[in-house]
Amino acid sequence: MKIYFFVQYMQLFSTFFINKRSILQIRVSSSIYAAFGEVMEYFIPQETVIFEEEIKKSRFITYLCHTDGMEQAKAFWAEIKALHPHARHWCWATVAGTPTDSQQYGFSDDGEPSGTAGKPMLNYLLGSGLGEITAVVVRYYGGILLGTGGLVKAYGGGVQQALLQVEKQRKVLRQNYRLVCEYDQFNTLQHLIAEHDIVLLEQQFSEKIHLTLAVNPNELERFNQQITQRFAGKLVLIDAENLANHS
Repeated sequence: MKIYFFVQYMQLFSTFFINKRSILQIRVSSSIYAAFGEVMEYFIPQETVIFEEEIKKSRFITYLCHTDGMEQAKAFWAEIKALHPHARHWCWATVAGTPTDSQQYGFSDDGEPSGTAGKPMLNYLLGSGLGEITAVVVRYYGGILLGTGGLVKAYGGGVQQALLQVEKQRKVLRQNYRLVCEYDQFNTLQHLIAEHDIVLLEQQFSEKIHLTLAVNPNELERFNQQITQRFAGKLVLIDAENLANHS
């Protein structure tokens, strides 16, 4: 499977090949990338989705769920398996982290012929551009063999149909910064923060006011320029992670 990423006006087009016939599918991704390729924000599933269909007397039930990390992905698979103890197969695939973090990709055919279940499921997850998502497809065997192509279509198609039902919510990978201001600067600074996609995590009042901000990377440069202009360079954003590493 080959994945290529192109960035143009904050949209990602991902191209991937589903099987040996190299069926080309191009989708507009939900992820937004920095110029150097790092994901800054992406969409995740909001609620669990279930899609069920019967194919040649086999019953296929597809579950899609938000899972933050591989541990949660495996726990979700175990939960679905416990829910269907009499099924024949419990195949799964996951993009457990950001859409481009291949270390967080995983899949299993769970006893089906190699490459007929988990991989096509993963291909559709990758094509969706979503992150932190796991698919589990439960199969109750109906006594009729589907063949390799039939299995690929059944497992991949179930995920494809379930994805059409997914409600998305945006997740921003914010960066934490520290900022220290005088009391007479605080009101102006609050208004400036409110004008940007910034979350005020913490504020401590002592001789000065110490703030911890979670900043959307897309907003960082503009916000930094504005506080420099508004306060004549007297306020400085400090990367909280670097500060912690040197403390």
